[in-house]
Amino acid sequence: MKAVRDAVPIDAVVSEYLQLRNAGGGNLKGLCPFHDEKSPSFHVSPAKGLYHCFGCQEGGDTVDFVMKIDHLSFAETIERLAAQAGITLRYEEGGYTPGRQQGERTRLVEAHKAAAQYYTEQLDGPEAEIARRFLADRGFGQDAAAHFGLGYSPAGWDHLTRFLRGRGFSDKELVLSGLAQEGRRGPIDRFRGRLMWPIRDIAGEVVGFGARKLRDDDNGPKYLNTPETPIYRKSHVLYGIDLAKKEIARTSRAVVVEGYTDVMACHLAGVTTAIATCGTAFGEGHIKILRRLLMDNSGAEVVFTFDGDAAGQKAALRAFEDDQKFAAETSIAITPGGMDPCDLRLAEGDQAVADLVESRTPLFEFALRQVVSRHNLDTPVGRAAALDEAAPIVARIKNSAIQHESAVQLAGMLGILDTQFVVRRVAQLARWARERGRDGTAPGQGRPPRQEAPPAGAAPRPAPGGPALNLRSPAHRVERELLKLALQRPDLVSPAFDAYGADEFTAPPYAVVRQCIEEAGGATAGAADDGYLARVRDAAPDDTVRAMVTELAVEPLHTRRDPDEAYAGVQLVAVRLAAVNQRITEIRGSLQRLGPRADPQQLAAVQNELWVLQQYGQSLRERGAAAL
Repeated sequence: MKAVRDAVPIDAVVSEYLQLRNAGGGNLKGLCPFHDEKSPSFHVSPAKGLYHCFGCQEGGDTVDFVMKIDHLSFAETIERLAAQAGITLRYEEGGYTPGRQQGERTRLVEAHKAAAQYYTEQLDGPEAEIARRFLADRGFGQDAAAHFGLGYSPAGWDHLTRFLRGRGFSDKELVLSGLAQEGRRGPIDRFRGRLMWPIRDIAGEVVGFGARKLRDDDNGPKYLNTPETPIYRKSHVLYGIDLAKKEIARTSRAVVVEGYTDVMACHLAGVTTAIATCGTAFGEGHIKILRRLLMDNSGAEVVFTFDGDAAGQKAALRAFEDDQKFAAETSIAITPGGMDPCDLRLAEGDQAVADLVESRTPLFEFALRQVVSRHNLDTPVGRAAALDEAAPIVARIKNSAIQHESAVQLAGMLGILDTQFVVRRVAQLARWARERGRDGTAPGQGRPPRQEAPPAGAAPRPAPGGPALNLRSPAHRVERELLKLALQRPDLVSPAFDAYGADEFTAPPYAVVRQCIEEAGGATAGAADDGYLARVRDAAPDDTVRAMVTELAVEPLHTRRDPDEAYAGVQLVAVRLAAVNQRITEIRGSLQRLGPRADPQQLAAVQNELWVLQQYGQSLRERGAAAL
């Protein structure tokens, strides 16, 4: 299993789900995929193969990450990573029989992969002429179909079902996957006589299909999507995200369109950040996917394209309701004449699609005009009602300079001559919203503030495996730094570190971590062994301590330059000197308790130990690491 774990770099795996940027010290950071946060506290250490979030305390290695984010079993995770790395697994107890031994999710994904291949092959057949003509009529040729993996589902009852049975899939698996449904005489194909779009998750695996009706005698809906299954939840998938994710991360822009053909048209027109929902409204699950790719930087942007009709305006206002869940700016591009991007490309060419996106306007401005248009501005009552409804929209604008300008603009739109009255009203609403946010009650802020990687002067916080750690305590700070060095750069602290006892670490959780390092062979062995960190984590007595080890292995060191022997020596000396001083204090207490009538031999032994420790402490202060 170690070979599988090491074969796929953790940063390559994590980058499939979120954007990572440099965090210093060889580490990377991004927005945590396991909890909502405004600033990145999710750290990845490629050198160590570990991740840790300093906000929600989730952490582990590549296997842990994939298991948690995709809800896989251990076996399914190993199977997926092995497939990515091109490693052939050998199954014990009866050899390799994938049909029985692979995990459920892996089997369902494999069934979809086989179905996608089958549908693609069918698109070239004579029956699929109607599908090819549909695509050609919309400006999509053979290359476009191949790029997006389009296919065709034959019109018979069980063509795909029989094909997948031949590949070893059971009827139960076919129904569970959503590729088949129960008929009167057993499973039948769910999709029949339709143009097929494979829907891939952010990692590029086919998890469902979108199917377009082609014939008049098809009594089903215009578009038929895969039902909810163990691997497909429509509120958590975005069509085209596998093709768009790298460009979204690179440009900090995402373009949200309404349909599969719109995504195709945008990509072929050069707008390769286009994505679409799959038969559902754009919602919170989709927002989380985009936020992880956009990194919530202030320059990021999400552009929605909607028709200019009533339905499109309603959809735009619904999207604006979620505006505050983005740190990115949100904009809207309204297609001319009610044309969607696919129609626009057909009518006016690729450049018209690119120009559509560039002609966007801020979504708050669009929402503002829609609200104001509903009121009679010729009367004082109408203007007051419009202000009551529109002022909160302006107050929600993130950029304070734009907020002020928009308040002035709103006054002009309403015909209110006292501009400052409107500006003050908006500022007051914005201030109230900030105050609610500080109380943890603002929209979308249903959790306490995140925890960053703790700085040197941080306030106390709970620590796994023991009482709260007072990180203002110099002893605890330096103990933490030394343990980080022992895990991250064991070459700098060995062999001296291995002579330190667990009792030299005054924080109970740190003492446990020190014991784990010893059980893993110590820092000296770790300096020459790639499996060192894995052994330390395996030595942890429980998940809480294991999480602490991961956290310490990923947390940046408190030095602005690359750590060296001198820096490591300072930490080693500080921890040892603290232990010596603590022992000196204990011995002085013993001497006081012995009193003048103590046994002379016992008294001499205690005084001698005190003298030796005092001399050792003096040597540590004067000579530093050389005295260790």
